[in-house]
Amino acid sequence: MRSAKVSRKTSETDIHLELNIDGTGKPNIETGVGFFDHMLILMTKHGLFDLNVKCHGDLQVDQHHTVEDIGIALGQAFLESLGTKEGITRYATVTTPMDEALSTVSIDISGRAYLVFNVEGLKDKVGNFDTELVQEFFQAFASNAKVTLHINLAYGDNTHHMIESIFKGFGRCLDQATWKNPRIQGIPSTKGSL
Repeated sequence: MRSAKVSRKTSETDIHLELNIDGTGKPNIETGVGFFDHMLILMTKHGLFDLNVKCHGDLQVDQHHTVEDIGIALGQAFLESLGTKEGITRYATVTTPMDEALSTVSIDISGRAYLVFNVEGLKDKVGNFDTELVQEFFQAFASNAKVTLHINLAYGDNTHHMIESIFKGFGRCLDQATWKNPRIQGIPSTKGSL
């Protein structure tokens, strides 16, 4: 099983996270941020991995540290879970409709951290969730997982649907890029390392 456990404790957050890439889509998420929990559950279910997250964050300040630090921990767990990366598909692109919204997520498990985030038209909040934190989460993940990640929202009207499309697509993209392809021998790079 390709899995990892990460604990991260700072003056702002206390996080315990377990990731199993070769899971079946079982989420156990408690971040204290309801909308974010919902998105992580969708991501896990559609990505077909197992994810346990327990976080106690300084929500009396705001949600920023909780969301960003979970992105950091998830990125670290993802990187550790992949090990040598031998035999993985490496690349994936997934387009996901969610009612009127449509997004495309592309990933390269490259060893190079980079985020392109072309998402416009989000309202400032969904409930009490600060939507600017969506980009913070993906930046933290990409930096710590050492992946190149492109997120493009083509269109949408409902902010909840737009973000949901992205998180579902992100989960599916992670699943496809981490598939073991029996035709790939060793590291999927002409350089011999990722």
